[in-house]
Amino acid sequence: MKSHFQFTNQQRNGIFLLITIIIALQCIYAFVDIPDRSEALNNEKLDAFRREIDSIKVAKLEKSKPKIYPFNPNFITDYKGYTLGMTNHEIDRLHAFREKDQWINSSKQFQAVTKISDSLLNEISPYFKFPKWVTQSRSNSNKNYSNNSEPKSFEQKIDLNTATAAQLQKIYGIGEKLSERIINYRNRHEGGFVDIIELTEVYGLTTEVIERVKKEFVVKTPRVIKQYNLNTATRDELVNIKYIDYEVANNIIEERTLRDGFKSVEELTKVEDFPLNKIEIIKLYLQL
Repeated sequence: MKSHFQFTNQQRNGIFLLITIIIALQCIYAFVDIPDRSEALNNEKLDAFRREIDSIKVAKLEKSKPKIYPFNPNFITDYKGYTLGMTNHEIDRLHAFREKDQWINSSKQFQAVTKISDSLLNEISPYFKFPKWVTQSRSNSNKNYSNNSEPKSFEQKIDLNTATAAQLQKIYGIGEKLSERIINYRNRHEGGFVDIIELTEVYGLTTEVIERVKKEFVVKTPRVIKQYNLNTATRDELVNIKYIDYEVANNIIEERTLRDGFKSVEELTKVEDFPLNKIEIIKLYLQL
């Protein structure tokens, strides 16, 4: 055993040097932060995995959003407006505008009525789908139409009850669809129109277009309808008139009794629940 622990000076120096190197390596391992390449590779994989998860989440979120299809902005419901991002006030303004029998015919008019923001308008306006006659009238907006001609006499105007589709389409704002609707409305009533005011019953005809029609057409052969005396008609007779139901008929009779008879048909506007926007049509069936 003694021979194993007896060293020369050179051997002792070698042992001390070896111990010093071992201690130095231990200190380096303990106190020096050596980057782990495998850990760096794992972090890169983890980041790539996170990015993939995020992209899947975004795709799933986009897929869960309600898909917008082309629509006519005149018929936006409360739910539809909510899904589009409109506020309750903006939706109410649209409904109030439509209750006046007015129609929105452009994106700019839609914003003017609802007062939506420019950003929301830019987002939803590409999905607006207006009737064909609206888009046709826009394409013809650069044409010159003479408004300086003298008004036509009754004899010069065309009878609306015999007018053809081609004649109707000569009016600026009336295309193939609108002329078809006018003729279909006329054919639904034996004898045709009673008065040109019935054009307000045709879907899609604006006030401006109707005014243009009046310059070229007139009802020369009105259909025969039964008229009722406003001051003597019974409830059962009044309900035969378009837009008057039993409740409105009862209110008319009550108002008539309070007034001791109506002095004019316009006094019907004072009747409770009376359909004011249809008074011109109702007046066709009444007399005093």
